[in-house]
Amino acid sequence: MKKVIFDCDNTMGLYGKDVDDGLALMYLLGRDDVNLLGVTTTFGNSTIDEVYPNTVKMFHELGISHIPLKKGAPSVDNRYSQAAEFLAETVNTYPGEITLLATGSLTNLYGAFQMDNEFFKKVKEIVLMGGITKPLIIEGKKMNELNFSSDAEATYVVLSSNCKVSVLTGHICLEAKFGEEEFKRLMEDDSIWSYKYIREKSYDWFKYFTNSYYTKEFYNWDTVAAVYVTNPELFEDNTVNVVSTVEDLKKGYLKIDDNSGSGYKVNIPIHIKDRNRFNEIVFEAWSNVPIQHLS
Repeated sequence: MKKVIFDCDNTMGLYGKDVDDGLALMYLLGRDDVNLLGVTTTFGNSTIDEVYPNTVKMFHELGISHIPLKKGAPSVDNRYSQAAEFLAETVNTYPGEITLLATGSLTNLYGAFQMDNEFFKKVKEIVLMGGITKPLIIEGKKMNELNFSSDAEATYVVLSSNCKVSVLTGHICLEAKFGEEEFKRLMEDDSIWSYKYIREKSYDWFKYFTNSYYTKEFYNWDTVAAVYVTNPELFEDNTVNVVSTVEDLKKGYLKIDDNSGSGYKVNIPIHIKDRNRFNEIVFEAWSNVPIQHLS
């Protein structure tokens, strides 16, 4: 069973804000091979003062009382937080055992490193959602990168940490379409409580995103990274040499140069091998969220 800490900028249920962190949390809760040791909140999709209370609310709605939930730093100006403290303490409790799944700004991870300079050496692996290697275009409209650019200095520290790092970029996440067919599956099955919860929390975002980008689907960004944690065999791995500076990362840009004598090695998967299997794994995990978690 994998020991996982989920560091996220959850805005699921807030109008005009993405739902992917919440969907990833639901996925982790439904996996019997994941021991979710804690959830730490960060900024990105919104401010920490919106993200943290929203996640507290979600925990209450799902009846989650056994998993620690910690508030992260509000900005890059002071990275110390309860979240950073929790990360450092928990990694010290389980050295070499913890997978960090981070899907927002990486401020809390950098904060933990500032508290303990051996932090990254004690982490088993880090899985991130963020970054772009080229412009991210959806239906002809450019989307700016959000997660890595929210705290570029922290991103640089994490990527160059010599830890085992896998990055699920915005490009591979475009393969994880959540469209009319997937929503129909949620709509038509009232027997599964978690499906009802997800559709109630995500329908407004589905309409908001599809109207904004003139498409019939949104993208399950953070859930892609969560599935990578549990099922890396579904992905085509691609270890490359990244030479991005902090300035590059202010735009979330992952600059690859395998011929450079400098830089740092990062795994950037380039393809989901079986999208149908991917979707089945996601829906199965959602359906397995224990009923007692749900109000």
